[in-house]
Amino acid sequence: MSVPKDALYDAPAPRGRRGVHTLSVLVQNKPGVLARISGMFARRAFNIESLAVGPTENPEISRMTIVVKVQAKPLTQVVRQLDKLINVIHVEELHHDAVERELMLVKVDADAGIRSQILEIADIFRAKIVDVHPEALSLEATGTPEKLDALTEVLRPYGIRELVQTGMVGISRGRHTIEDAYLSVVREEAEIEEAG
Repeated sequence: MSVPKDALYDAPAPRGRRGVHTLSVLVQNKPGVLARISGMFARRAFNIESLAVGPTENPEISRMTIVVKVQAKPLTQVVRQLDKLINVIHVEELHHDAVERELMLVKVDADAGIRSQILEIADIFRAKIVDVHPEALSLEATGTPEKLDALTEVLRPYGIRELVQTGMVGISRGRHTIEDAYLSVVREEAEIEEAG
């Protein structure tokens, strides 16, 4: 299949995951926190590959999921510096077995002749059709970066008109929560203070 001449978007090549780390950061829900955190990464010349921020079960606390590509050694320094920032409550790196997802909305050329093919692709990738136009379809898909990259590659020959993707969000598996980790650190610090 050939790509239509009027396709406006050339999808990037699938990204590799080597050296990619996902940080989960609990912060106070206050103005300026995002600017301070992104500024710290910029000052240290680390590129944030993905950033998602949203409320938690506590309206006074937000959770940031930051995906950054660095070597393991500098990451430790970054985590320590993040932990010292005002309004940062706790920082934790999500492990490779964490549940991580992104959301993608993609608009594809889809006249009557190829519409059924795109609907079939959407079904295979468990994507939802969120908008129908006589000459285009808009799809919503969630999943790992690899899944979304694969969907993009399959749709590219039909003509991707527009694509938007959220940053990664992630959560550890099992009962463990980031709040449990934070409370554990607080207890340890209190015990050290009492002993000293």
